[in-house]
Amino acid sequence: MKEDYLWDKTGEPDPKIQQLEEILGTLRYQPKPLELPQDLLAPRQRRNHFPLLAIAATVLLALLAAGIWLRVRTQSESQPNQASVAPAPPAVDEKAIVAKKNDEEVKKQKIEQVRKRGLPPLPRYTKREREEALAAKQQVMLALRLTTEKLSLVQKKTQSPSNQIKNQHRVG
Repeated sequence: MKEDYLWDKTGEPDPKIQQLEEILGTLRYQPKPLELPQDLLAPRQRRNHFPLLAIAATVLLALLAAGIWLRVRTQSESQPNQASVAPAPPAVDEKAIVAKKNDEEVKKQKIEQVRKRGLPPLPRYTKREREEALAAKQQVMLALRLTTEKLSLVQKKTQSPSNQIKNQHRVG
């Protein structure tokens, strides 16, 4: 037996070795292409928490602004303005007084109708309270517009293709 045949298949083969090769030939290594499952091929997306943080910060700022506004409002109501002078009474107009009484009677009838239906009565606000309510509404609308703009900016930034890893260098 020549050992060269075992290592590099040169020389004369031994019949016993040939027979053994034929028997074990079915178990010979057969290369196959690498098959990976699809879930391993899909790139894992990194969770971006920036939009959630932006929304939380916006809500927090809105609540903070509302709290400050309410605090200032209650402080201004508790401290009466001492420097104000009472306005002069308006001139008496008989027709206006009669019309006002008629309007009040109509309002009372409507309130009675509402009470009969079981609904709560309509709240009555003074002119100052209405003005404050309108000012508060304008502030809330402004805050909502600002929030909408910021959220749309965040959405554009997170969904644009330019949001890739920057300063990435080639290897090799």
